[in-house]
Amino acid sequence: MDLTEAKAQFIQSWGILGSQWGINRTMAQIHALLIVAAQPLTTEDIMAQLSISRGNANMNVRELIDWGLLEKVIVPGERKEFFSAEKDIWKVATLIMYQRKKRELDPMVKVLNQLSEVEADKQDADVKAFTETIGNIKRFAGQAEKTLDTIIKSEENWFWSSFIKLFK
Repeated sequence: MDLTEAKAQFIQSWGILGSQWGINRTMAQIHALLIVAAQPLTTEDIMAQLSISRGNANMNVRELIDWGLLEKVIVPGERKEFFSAEKDIWKVATLIMYQRKKRELDPMVKVLNQLSEVEADKQDADVKAFTETIGNIKRFAGQAEKTLDTIIKSEENWFWSSFIKLFK
């Protein structure tokens, strides 16, 4: 397999994986392209290499910047905008976890907090079953939140050494 084929396969695979992170395939493919790029790329480079429209490229680049996965790069003597991806995979993983937590878990915890304050007859079997179930989900979500916060804030070496200790 030559480099061009390998890059194309990586970009396609990362695009499929990205849809499992909760982002669209094109956004993940742009991210993959910029991860393996030796130099920062322009929007035109991205459009040409992925065969996508300018609007699609611009929209997804902006979203990747919002996620913290891309940044604009100034290239001396150039008027065009260039983009570069975070290449440290630990940072990429923690940025994705942070965004997923913020977009998915945090709103769910907020709803669970509101639901746990239901006002009704505590002796009613339906109310009791509801509040017990919501309480269990809320505890689980709280543990998930603490775990994600710990991973997001941790250093890679600390995380792996702690993880390995679990299996000793």
